[in-house]
Parts: sequence; structure tokens; C-alpha cells
Amino acid sequence: MRLLTFRVGSEMRLGAELGDKVVDLNAALVWMLEQSGELVANRLAQALLPSDMLSFLQAGLRARQEGQRVLEYIAAVGSHSDLPAGILFERSNVQECAPIPRPGKVICVGVNYRNHVMEMKREIPTIPVIFAKLANTIVGPEAAVPMPRVSTDLDYEAELAVVIGRKGRYIKESEAYDYVAGYTAFNDISVRDWQRRTPQWLQGKSFDKTGPLGPVLVTVDEIPNPHQLGIRSYVNGELRQNDNTDKMIFNVPFLVSFISQVMTLEPGDVIATGTPGGVGFAMDPPRFMKVGDTVRVEIDQIGYLENYIVADESV
Repeated sequence: MRLLTFRVGSEMRLGAELGDKVVDLNAALVWMLEQSGELVANRLAQALLPSDMLSFLQAGLRARQEGQRVLEYIAAVGSHSDLPAGILFERSNVQECAPIPRPGKVICVGVNYRNHVMEMKREIPTIPVIFAKLANTIVGPEAAVPMPRVSTDLDYEAELAVVIGRKGRYIKESEAYDYVAGYTAFNDISVRDWQRRTPQWLQGKSFDKTGPLGPVLVTVDEIPNPHQLGIRSYVNGELRQNDNTDKMIFNVPFLVSFISQVMTLEPGDVIATGTPGGVGFAMDPPRFMKVGDTVRVEIDQIGYLENYIVADESV
């Protein structure tokens, strides 16, 4: 499935792609249960197939199987005009949010592609470099990213993100995929001067709204090998990064296992697996993003994540 979080009024809902449309999976199940005469359809649907992404992931394999069943049922409906309102939406008419709007943890992996290690003038790591990016950074596709008032060194980093689907600690590398819900795209936007002025990177990595995530969460069964994906970034249509996830130094199973030695991984946690070479900071002279720019991350089999750099108007 290709899952997303979308907004209906003030509520964020779990959806799934169906061609160029979006199915509200929970609303669809309510309707299906009502059609079969179920008297407590809303309550039962929420238990079987929660209406928000995090609860859906926490519900585990059973919810994912139910979601697949519902999606297949709606796809088989002869005329979508027969469906009640609130089940099927035109993709162009919904406001898409980050698939995981408020992750419990966003764990990033630094210098995980050799060409990025070289351009950053660092040594090839023998153990993963990990750091946190806080939940205040997360925004979705088409969202505005504010240029900080205190810096103009705003840089892009295209990354494959792993979304955890099952709680685990001390996970074996051979079992790591059992704990992965799926994959999405991430832009680890970095404020380089703040990042580099201390040995610890947190301050340069956690400015508000500098973590675009999306557009969809592609479930693990649809991407059996996450190490054969082209990954690219563009600024104003100009190709800046162009690589493949097969160039990772530490692969997905190793990272899931390694990070789980440090902390318990939980459903909805995000692991950003690092960026390839081509970042603006490494160019001569550096080429940072500016107000008015459009930045785009593309990953094969996932899609594209596009955002806009705007002036910071926060108070």
C-alpha cells in the first residue's frame, strides 16, 4: 500500500492511494460494516483499522491486513459514484501532511554515502554517526520551510527514511525488516553554520520546519529491496544530487539493529538513512537555498517531496 496522512477540516486522517484518488480507509470500513448490518460500526472500525497513521502502525500487522482488504474492496466497487461522501477523494483536492506528523523519534544517520563523506572532508566511518532531529522540524509535502532569521546557510539533504512498525530492542540484523513498516522520502534541511559551530549537530539540524517528510509511506512489501532506489534532489529544477541507495555505507538492516542497541524503537519512529554527495555546502563556492527557492527530493518507487523556502514570519 501507499499510505498517506491527509487533512479533512481540522482532523488528520489515514488514507491510501487508489490511482489518482485517496481512500479514507477507516471511513470505508465504517461503510462496509454498516452495509453488513453492524450496529457499532464506528467503534469496531476504529479498533480494526484506526483513522490516524500512528494508531494504525501501533495496531500492527492485523491493521495493515485490514487496510489492504478494505482498499481492494473499494477498488472493486463498480461505480465509485455509489460510494457515500467522505470515503473517496480526488488526490488534487486533499491537503497532504507528513505521513507521520509527530514522530516519537527522528534518528538521522550522518555521512552514510562515500561521496558525501569525501565532499565533507571526513573519514569513512566504521560505526554509524547518529543524531536526533526533533519533532518540531517535521512538515509535509508542499509545506513552506522558513529561512531562519539568524542564518542564510540553508542546505538540502535528500534521504531515504525508514518508518518503524513494531516495537523492538536489541533487534537482530537478520530480523530487522520485520520491524519496518515502510519507507518514505526525507529532506534533512540543515542550517550549516549553526551545525558546524559546535561538535554536536543538534542546533543546526532542529530549526522549526526543516524536516520535510513524505509524500507517502510505501509499505515494506512493496519495496522488497530498499538498496536499489535512485535518489535525487533538485533546487529550482536544477539537479543537485543523483545517486542510488546501493551506495550506503551502512544498510537498512544494520542501521535498525544498531540503533536498537541504543534505544527502543517504536511504531512511527523515523530513521533517516543519510544523504549522498551533492549538497550545497560542499560546492565551491557553497550554494545555499534562498527565499523563493523550490527544493525537491525524488526517490524511485516512492515519489517526490517538494517544498518552498519562505521568509520566517514567526513571532
